[in-house]
Amino acid sequence: MNEAEKKQNQLWLHRAAILGLFDIIGIGMSYFFALLLRFDFLYSKIPVEYLKGYLRSMPWMILITVTVFYIFKLYHSIWRLISLAEFRKILEAYLVLIPIYLVMGFLTHLSMPLSYYFMGYLLSFCFTVGIRFSYRLLRSWVNRGKEMEHAKEGKEERVMIVGAGAAGQVLIKELHNSPKVRSRVCCAIDDNPYKKGKFLEGVPIVGNRYDIPEMAEKYGISRIIFAIPAASGKNRKEILIICKGTDCHLQTVPAVYQLVNGEVKVSRLRDVEISDLLGREQIKVNNEEIFAAIQGKVILVTGGGGSIGSELCRQIAHAEPKQLIIFDIYENNAYEIQQELKRKYPELDLIVLIGSVRNRNRITSVMEKYRPHTVFHAAAHKHVPLMEDSPNEAIKNNVMGTYKTATAAAAAGVKKFVLISTDKAVNPTNIMGASKRLCEMVVQMMNRQCPGTDFVAVRFGNVLGSNGSVIPLFKKQIAEGGPVTVTDKNIIRYFMTIPEAVSLVLQASYYAKGGEIFVLDMGEPVRIDDMARNLIRLSGYTPDVDIMVEYTGLRPGEKLYEELLMDEEGLQNTENELIHIGKPIQMDDEWFKDKLKELDKASRQETDRMKEIVAEIVPTYHFKRLEAYQEALKECAVGEGK
Repeated sequence: MNEAEKKQNQLWLHRAAILGLFDIIGIGMSYFFALLLRFDFLYSKIPVEYLKGYLRSMPWMILITVTVFYIFKLYHSIWRLISLAEFRKILEAYLVLIPIYLVMGFLTHLSMPLSYYFMGYLLSFCFTVGIRFSYRLLRSWVNRGKEMEHAKEGKEERVMIVGAGAAGQVLIKELHNSPKVRSRVCCAIDDNPYKKGKFLEGVPIVGNRYDIPEMAEKYGISRIIFAIPAASGKNRKEILIICKGTDCHLQTVPAVYQLVNGEVKVSRLRDVEISDLLGREQIKVNNEEIFAAIQGKVILVTGGGGSIGSELCRQIAHAEPKQLIIFDIYENNAYEIQQELKRKYPELDLIVLIGSVRNRNRITSVMEKYRPHTVFHAAAHKHVPLMEDSPNEAIKNNVMGTYKTATAAAAAGVKKFVLISTDKAVNPTNIMGASKRLCEMVVQMMNRQCPGTDFVAVRFGNVLGSNGSVIPLFKKQIAEGGPVTVTDKNIIRYFMTIPEAVSLVLQASYYAKGGEIFVLDMGEPVRIDDMARNLIRLSGYTPDVDIMVEYTGLRPGEKLYEELLMDEEGLQNTENELIHIGKPIQMDDEWFKDKLKELDKASRQETDRMKEIVAEIVPTYHFKRLEAYQEALKECAVGEGK
């Protein structure tokens, strides 16, 4: 038991002792008062045998009552949160006491007036309830006094709760009772028309989502808390967009499971994140399938220290593999995930190796030594503008690294090889996307030529919060006072969270039969301009007033929109309605092998023609088209300047 737990136990013992003392006093006083009541409050009229009966019965009545209270956990409750559930427990305890009292009275030959038993029992019950609820009432008065004092001093924060359900009710209690929070819940919002005009924990329910701006102004609201943890992605997005228009600070309660566990507390509130505004449901995966694909097996993750790779390692570790091998060239990243997994999973057989997928001998030796069952290949260069300036590095690392890793995996008898791909591989306009398309072609070829290994690819869009994504950049720019830079006002992207992406990858490893490209149905794309402005508002600022938004023009290799599926690919459904399978057209494997040799040689010679060479192999690579488009934009800008 740690020090915190010891302190908590000591505090509980202290409170339980005080409450037990009150119960002892209350029981004794209740039955004595009942005796006085029987004889018109004239102590001199009480017969001596009744006084002796009272004194003889009190010890065992008090002992039995306190014991029953303990069994019913009446000393384990949080005083400031006493509720109807506590009242029900007290009632149940007193119902149990009736037969016990009768039996003990018979065994001890206790002879007292019937009114004594009835009134004593009733008064004792009222005292027990009263002593517990009086604390909450007293605390409420004290807190109300503090609220009025803070209001006079101008220190009070006025709060609106969106959602007059169970989460909203618990949250209001928490806000009212928390000694650390200087806030007052002024009103609540709910879309249920029957709730309008009613009260929740004393807080008026004043309207639906469309009334939020008006009510926020009317009540002088400075903070809005979204308290509908079970809301769909669409409803959440719609309501939060309305809330953003108020310029109030936005927060949200935790997930549904945390509500069920009683964890909806002020301390667990979090600021609304940009992921809350995606407007779609989180991807659902079958954990049993994932665990079945991983549990008891040796798993290797290349690029295991990156944003996707590290989350892969976390979820794999949770699935209890026989052994987890992290392979990464960046020692700092590898060290961080190593230390994290050691803390969380001390029993995990974890191997962390430093090396590059470019080094055929290194990756081959690792495969031969550890003989993994499944390889998740996440090692790659992914920064679009940087790769545009260093196309040979994109080929060396992404394409040849994938080919060398896949070849080594097949030779070592790996059962499943899962490539992490991207939507930028579809009709690519940048060398990074084209290199990932080549990686997908490598996987397709390897699957046909190495029947002992199931080679698959998983394709998804932009990942929120990953290294190099727009969200960290926007947050940094906002923290620095702006401006927030957006390349083009009309640019759109598909987004998903890191856990979603990784869950998809893991489930793909279960579905894999070989040769598939798994594609996630990511819903509607998001305008980057809208995302930037939403993030500014969520940070408490007004776009183009407090923080400016500037448009810098498309970067090298960047296009206005991304696609998830190539024209020549068809779609097949899986058991997961959000995961589909794309089947690319066949190609000449021998021809492709020759082209890989050409790419390898050209990249090592640092050719200036890499983009042209790649375009010959990937006919959907349209880098010239994009360059022409960007030049046209520049000319337009110059013309407008004149």
